[in-house]
Amino acid sequence: QVQLVESGGGLVQPGGSLRLSCVASGRIVSFYIVGWYRQGPGEERELVANIGYSGRTNYADSAKGRFTISRDNAKNTVYLQMNSLKPEDTAVYYCKGVNSYFRDGVWGQGTQVTVSS
Repeated sequence: QVQLVESGGGLVQPGGSLRLSCVASGRIVSFYIVGWYRQGPGEERELVANIGYSGRTNYADSAKGRFTISRDNAKNTVYLQMNSLKPEDTAVYYCKGVNSYFRDGVWGQGTQVTVSS
């Protein structure tokens, strides 16, 4: 009854930019907190950034100064603008939403980001 769908991934050269989107749909579409996570090859999934319903943000050190998380509640969408991309940013990027109905979170299926020359 609820679904998160990521989009915007792809292949980009080092120093390039991508904008990821996470769209919620279904019966429950409001999430108090939405986070972007990533999982590289052979690595554990890690938090990149998250954002509260009113726009409060947190960033991993690796993302500070390069990535910007934002949300448009009217569109039930959270964005991750990624600039100055590095090869180490290569990963599958997932969004996760949390609300009172889904306290353990709802995950999207992920979108692949590959940074390579």
